[in-house]
Amino acid sequence: MRILLAYIFVVLLWATTPLAIKWSGEGPGFLFAVTSRMAVGWICILVTLTVLQQSFVWTRKACLTYVAVAVQIYGSMIAVYWSAQFIPSGWISVIFGLAPLMTALLALILLKERHLSFSKLCAYTLGVSGLYVMFGSALNLGDHAILGIAGVLIATFLQCIGAVWIKQINAGLPAMIQVGGGLGLALPAYLITWSVVDGQWPDKLTTVNLSAIAYLGVIATTIGFSLYYYLLTHLSPVRVALISLMTPIMSLMLGHVANYEPLTRQIMIGTSLILAALVMHEVFDRIDYALPVRKSNRNTKSSQ
Repeated sequence: MRILLAYIFVVLLWATTPLAIKWSGEGPGFLFAVTSRMAVGWICILVTLTVLQQSFVWTRKACLTYVAVAVQIYGSMIAVYWSAQFIPSGWISVIFGLAPLMTALLALILLKERHLSFSKLCAYTLGVSGLYVMFGSALNLGDHAILGIAGVLIATFLQCIGAVWIKQINAGLPAMIQVGGGLGLALPAYLITWSVVDGQWPDKLTTVNLSAIAYLGVIATTIGFSLYYYLLTHLSPVRVALISLMTPIMSLMLGHVANYEPLTRQIMIGTSLILAALVMHEVFDRIDYALPVRKSNRNTKSSQ
């Protein structure tokens, strides 16, 4: 029941986070937005760990886990924030919808989880087709939108690399400790990046900016990251990545209603192709898993 509730909460967070990311960076700039979010999140994590009387673990596996988490928190998130300048917020969730496909490929290579069947190749082809349609739609928004899509693809890949790496390390750390350790490495990197590239305090911060940063720092980072790594501890990385199957339509509709973002026919076709690819991948994944089990059961019965 705890895993189910955590899963639902993360789905809702992933659906609302892209719009909050876009709002937080409009005005103060994406580097200030993401750095301030992580600073707020780091303070909240330290307070939470103090209240829970949890301390960091410094074994080799734990340190490697912190590095893997930092790859996600710094590498993936900074790419998302940069990309959010150029594309509608809903597109972020749509492109992140490719995470299960990327994760499955990485798990195949690094974790040796499953074989790559013809049916899964069809699912990957469908997903790439949806992405191609999204690229075509981006041309209507200008050349920078293509860069935005490319940035989110890089962010998705880094997110998947981190997830598979954490699963491969298998340190068994509490989720909050994983977030705290990774954020402790990522925050200095953010501060250095902001000071070198920008380093200017915004002249004006609107109520929308401050509310979005507070939401992302307190809720999305402290609670959302902790629940994400909690799920990653108890489920396979592919199962966790399937959260992105449920968020694209919600994010597109939220961006359209709350931020007047375009919702064209081409966007919906691209989104539908990507979601169809994810559904196909999940269905065939279950079939591929069930067939050997049934065969094994039949062999057991026949031998008896």
